[in-house]
Amino acid sequence: MISSCDTCGIRVNNLKIGYATTAPEPAFTREGITFSASGGEMIALIGRNGIGKSTLLHTMAGFLKSLGGEILWNGMTAEKLTPRERSRMISFVSTERIHLTHMQVADLVAYGRFPYTNWFGRMQASDEQAVAEALEKTGLTKYARRQADQLSDGERQRAMIARAVAQDTPFILLDEPTAFLDVNGKYEIFHLLHQLARQSGKTILLSTHDLHIALREMDKFWLLTDNGAFEGAPEDAVMQGWLGLLFNNPLIGFYKPTGDFLFHKNASGNAWVEGDGETAYWTRRALARRGFTISSKEDAAIHILIIGPEEGGNTLWQLTSGGNTRTFASIYDLMKEI
Repeated sequence: MISSCDTCGIRVNNLKIGYATTAPEPAFTREGITFSASGGEMIALIGRNGIGKSTLLHTMAGFLKSLGGEILWNGMTAEKLTPRERSRMISFVSTERIHLTHMQVADLVAYGRFPYTNWFGRMQASDEQAVAEALEKTGLTKYARRQADQLSDGERQRAMIARAVAQDTPFILLDEPTAFLDVNGKYEIFHLLHQLARQSGKTILLSTHDLHIALREMDKFWLLTDNGAFEGAPEDAVMQGWLGLLFNNPLIGFYKPTGDFLFHKNASGNAWVEGDGETAYWTRRALARRGFTISSKEDAAIHILIIGPEEGGNTLWQLTSGGNTRTFASIYDLMKEI
């Protein structure tokens, strides 16, 4: 449900961010940041630690004052929004672990209704309905009366997202929402956010280091690097070589064929793999991990033929090298011998 409205979405124009101090210059600044996002998109904000991701998100959310440039929310200048207008436009989910005691999950989610309640904070029927819908959308209805401090890390993060959903804003900003989660929890949170963007038309901007998931699930990347700011589809980031700029580390490189970051290794030679499908893919990954370059049959020093599996049989790997041919029953055994 990506919007085609010309003014809908986020526009960050020539923004300067940082922390002001009493010194002549701020302790940290970045400038010239220009990004955009359409309504209903999922955007990953990517960059190394210390590059300014959290500072950008906090500035966009209004927690920090921008040092220059402008931020537009659905065509409205951020600085002209009143606090109440801002709270109805943007919800924010922090990366910090919040310790919650003596509070039920439903009460935590209800805090998202503060922009809509009266001076006494009294919930109306519409607020109760919004909380119930937020719990349902995030799969937390059965935990509504559980104490929030009894939730797992993944459940607690869902509750924080449910609070943002109850706030009912067109934009949700999240600072590393999967930072403390296991693999299963990470995928659950990404799937939940994907549903919110697609079904509710919300624009979701999150910072993340989970690049493998982001490459598969995001509509757009915002990249902050030492060489500048870049934006585009995840595939643009791969093909344009932007991901190689993320880390100032000569030992790490991005491997386009698999979409992985790998350690640079001393070259082990050229290898050729005959075979198709998953087995060939994972065989080539194993060879790349060992430092081999996948090449043509004519240029390769070692040849690997994938045999089978035949009906009722197992897959075999036939290795030919230096005039000798040997057969192995697993990739592990194959790798031990090359």
